[in-house]
Amino acid sequence: MRNRTKRKLILFGALVAILLLAAIFAQVISPYDPNLQNYEIALQPPSFAHPFGTDRYGRDMLSRVIAGAQTSIFSTLLLVAVISVFGTLIGVACGYLGGLFDGVVMRISDICLAFPGLVFALAIAAVLNGGIQNAVLALAAISWPKYARLARSQTLSMKNADYMMAARLSGNTPLKMIVRHILPNITGPVLVTAMLDIGTMMMEIAALSFLGLGAKPPTAEWGSMMSGGRSMLQTYPWVVLTPGVAIFISVVLFNLLGDTIRDYLDPRSTHGK
Repeated sequence: MRNRTKRKLILFGALVAILLLAAIFAQVISPYDPNLQNYEIALQPPSFAHPFGTDRYGRDMLSRVIAGAQTSIFSTLLLVAVISVFGTLIGVACGYLGGLFDGVVMRISDICLAFPGLVFALAIAAVLNGGIQNAVLALAAISWPKYARLARSQTLSMKNADYMMAARLSGNTPLKMIVRHILPNITGPVLVTAMLDIGTMMMEIAALSFLGLGAKPPTAEWGSMMSGGRSMLQTYPWVVLTPGVAIFISVVLFNLLGDTIRDYLDPRSTHGK
């Protein structure tokens, strides 16, 4: 069981690595300039010259999808990194310090969790006047409580453990207690949660862009590309389907990798064949 999980981890890790490399080197591997307009070849169906067809401005859809990987994937990874680090630090501080600070922060998190996440993000992004940076900021503002609550519960469960009491009696400061004993022990659950959150955050960023509150044209971003071609779904479906398939593949790969990492880090997993 353990070896099979390890093989799956290597496989899905390699596929995600290929996806990330494609995003990093998008400008190198794109066959055309993703922003180059040529109305003479507008809305051409998939062909050898343009495997994903062209959009209403004659831009190559394959190049647009590859370029969109940079915006969509890296903005998602940045978002997940911010909310996981910030939420974890806040949660650890709440769990370890307790008192008024814990009460105030947890009530703020309750307010964030009281609203449907995407609706709350839409309101914040609209106030900030859209843009991919503001979309990331809006989602970060409503997504950190998940990590704060996870880190807080983990901290509370180990705060009064025997080894923590011994470390405290040996003269360790609260900062050293957190850095040396608490953070290393909660890294696993936080990492798994973050990996499983990548797909969700990617779809939410795409949703904000689809609604006009994310990436702005001519920036290549998968949600924005789907929004720009949604009126042509029945007549020129490749304009909408190609970025949609890119989102689907990326979300599936990150979810599979997250599930495999969770299984691999599960202490109950067997070490058999």
